[in-house]
Amino acid sequence: MKTSSGNSANTRIQWLHKKIANKYYPNAMRLAERFKISHRQAQRDVDYLRKKLGAPIEYSLEHKGYYYTEQYSLPLVLTSDNDDSLTELADSVSGASMQAENAFVQMQIPYTATVEIPDKLSVLSLKNFIISKESRNKYVCEFHNVEQFLSVLITLRSDFKIVEPFWIRERLVKMAENIIKNNKDQ
Repeated sequence: MKTSSGNSANTRIQWLHKKIANKYYPNAMRLAERFKISHRQAQRDVDYLRKKLGAPIEYSLEHKGYYYTEQYSLPLVLTSDNDDSLTELADSVSGASMQAENAFVQMQIPYTATVEIPDKLSVLSLKNFIISKESRNKYVCEFHNVEQFLSVLITLRSDFKIVEPFWIRERLVKMAENIIKNNKDQ
């Protein structure tokens, strides 16, 4: 099940799960906007997560979004680049116990980081990563490859700060230390 914009249902379900698990209270409208799909398709994705994958999802009127009523993890499933649908995967997972001897790959969920960027031109350079604006100069970014994201940050040529998560900031500092060490005159 691919969308016209090239986003698979797999990617949408992973994104939705991560947002719910992190208590961002996503809703169908936000899912539709994020992936440029119809509101109806977004609602089908929510229903799919609830009914086919057994996620304990409820809607919060107060937060205007979905939340888990109890701890939930996406099932471990075998995935490949040519999966057209999650239906076969869910059918093979739902109601059946998974054997330890089977090889499974967990669905890839994108990373998120909050970055403080005072320079508007740098914000434009990060537009492919930015998913929301948290405050005046703070932006929430989403990415699948940490090194690629950090490389883009380094090339900004402006001040920035990774607000969270701490481990990404540590990795950036380590990269910078290695660059300095390797390029110092002996």
